[in-house]
Amino acid sequence: MNDDGMPRPRHMRQGLSLKAFAWMLIIPVLAFFAIWNVVPFLWLLGLSFYRYYPTFGQPPKFLGLGNYISLMNDPNVWERIGTTFLFMVSAVGIETGLGLVLGFVFWSRRALWGRRLALTLLFSPMVLAPVAAGTFFRLIYDPLYGVVPYYIHMLFGVPKPNLLGNSHTAMWAVLATDVWMWTPFMTMMTIAALGAIPKSVLEAASVDRLKFWQRVRYVMWPYGKFILLLGVILRTIDAFKTYGLISAMTAGGPGNATDVLSITLYREGFVSFDMGTGSALALFTLFIAVAFTSVYLYFLKNRESEAVS
Repeated sequence: MNDDGMPRPRHMRQGLSLKAFAWMLIIPVLAFFAIWNVVPFLWLLGLSFYRYYPTFGQPPKFLGLGNYISLMNDPNVWERIGTTFLFMVSAVGIETGLGLVLGFVFWSRRALWGRRLALTLLFSPMVLAPVAAGTFFRLIYDPLYGVVPYYIHMLFGVPKPNLLGNSHTAMWAVLATDVWMWTPFMTMMTIAALGAIPKSVLEAASVDRLKFWQRVRYVMWPYGKFILLLGVILRTIDAFKTYGLISAMTAGGPGNATDVLSITLYREGFVSFDMGTGSALALFTLFIAVAFTSVYLYFLKNRESEAVS
């Protein structure tokens, strides 16, 4: 018992100090993080300085920064970066716009009949694995028996298009699938952001008869921006490293129309078995992801500082 007559915590009864008890809880987490994150990262970093093909049966050859220099001078890599950013910016932009509209509709119409069922159906694409969704839509886009080419033929009287086999339409077909799959996530984040607004503030805005855009600027955005921008950050990172969806639908084709960095990385590491170049490309991709994530976080911090001042 302590001085207040309350029973002491179990770790104190066993003679453990609070600091020792805290370390006892933290050490397993740190060990797990080191084994599954730090060690593989250091191994990847080491491989990036070597030329190593495990299938050749030859020892690794030290190249220093040779793999990185080759990547920087390879125009195909920069083309893949451009394709990746095209997909990422288009996907996140469209999903955020649609998510804002749908989120506001569901948030403002809480008494809407069938709202819960509609939300359940809306969020269902998020539970699918990207490979499963990609396979499903590859069949939908199939020019012989796919639903989409059939209706394009029926409505516009044109031959059934091969949407995934045409370099001009393949990226947009994949993009439409990604929008179908992840717009519900941005809708959920929008509903969460709007739900963070205190009722008293909304009532005050209603009493003051603020116009819609004034409510968005002075009420909704200040309270909901952090949750909303968190959703944008998560979607940006996920879209940047998209692999399963594109691999199942086009495998980077036709040609290199949908060949993003993740597809190139897989091809270098697990098709060509060029572990050195693949490791360097993986670290280069990680650096890009950390860079634009830092820009997002700086924007959030800067906005927060301006709001406080």
